[in-house]
Amino acid sequence: MTLKAIILSALVAVALSRPENTPSYSYGVTTPSYGYGVTTPSSAPAKYDFNYAVNDPPSGNDFGHQEARDGPNTQGSYFVLLPDGRIQRVTYNVNGDSGYVADVTYEGDATPRPYTPAPQYA
Repeated sequence: MTLKAIILSALVAVALSRPENTPSYSYGVTTPSYGYGVTTPSSAPAKYDFNYAVNDPPSGNDFGHQEARDGPNTQGSYFVLLPDGRIQRVTYNVNGDSGYVADVTYEGDATPRPYTPAPQYA
């Protein structure tokens, strides 16, 4: 067998071993083609709802976030316990191209905490 025949046989074997139906995965994001002819088809408009919260008194962590989106409309809020003891709460919405509109409120009274230096180890 000549070298050309071996190379041709190898190319034919590679071409025939390629699966015909490769799976495609989509996350609802349209990728622009950039001139290469490759695009990801867009699926239904984005729709999700999530929330989480952390409350750990020993560390002083108290915060959370919730958000819901249906197409171009998004609504949500998040909060955090500030060092002065107040809770800062931000409620926001985005309706299409209107931009991010937020309402910031504070709950509780600010109470200064005494400074406690970190422990020193010898």
